[in-house]
Amino acid sequence: MLSQLQELFQRIDKSKIFQSFVIAVIVVSALTVGAHTYSLHPSVEFALHWMDIGITIFFLIELVIRYVASKGIKDFFSKGWNIFDFIIVVGSLYPAAGSTIFIARLLRIFRVLRLVSMIPELRLLVNSLLKAIPQMGYIALLMFVIFYIYAAMGSMLFADINPVLWGDVSISMLTLFRIATFEDWTDVMYETMAVYKLSWIFYLTFIFLTAFVFLNMMVGAILEVMSEEHRNAREEQADVDSLPATQGQINHLKAQLDELKALLEKK
Repeated sequence: MLSQLQELFQRIDKSKIFQSFVIAVIVVSALTVGAHTYSLHPSVEFALHWMDIGITIFFLIELVIRYVASKGIKDFFSKGWNIFDFIIVVGSLYPAAGSTIFIARLLRIFRVLRLVSMIPELRLLVNSLLKAIPQMGYIALLMFVIFYIYAAMGSMLFADINPVLWGDVSISMLTLFRIATFEDWTDVMYETMAVYKLSWIFYLTFIFLTAFVFLNMMVGAILEVMSEEHRNAREEQADVDSLPATQGQINHLKAQLDELKALLEKK
């Protein structure tokens, strides 16, 4: 009986119709959360309240279906996305009453993130981003070093011109971040060029390093991991019989053929 129920829930969980319905409920949940930010008629607020309760119950049922469809508690929680969904669903069950109503609504907002766990393409993007973080961390560290060097130089050169922008290293780094985002950076440059005509070299080299070199390094690191994730996903989805044989498998088959040939020659 339990195995039949498990097989039934597995079919339901893998059904594209059911998955599409779950995605639709997540979208409706996101719309109801956004609707609460408007001034609505009490009857609409009442309807949204009961709709929110229904959505919460549906998410709980859907989570139970996935749990029963799995091979047990260890198998269910061995997948990171199941843990993520469990936290989101259980968090949305937090009672919205009294002083905790803000926390409850805040937890319900995160139900929108379940779109990531339901759509494979979004899961692939998030997994790629998470795996690229170590490489991006080293690039960010190198960027911080460049920011610090330029901030120290800018503070020593331009502090007398505009202490608000170049008064010390910390405020200089904030000014450099403004320059890196191209937020009215020419106004800052022309102000210093009035005193130091060659100060444009300072700005152009900084922009070249941060906006072009390091940004492209960040993009390259993410694209490399994404291409690897896409390749792994294709290999997982491919049928084992359709995969190309490895050199070791070919050598093993060749050895077996040689043995068979030797046995036939002896006869």
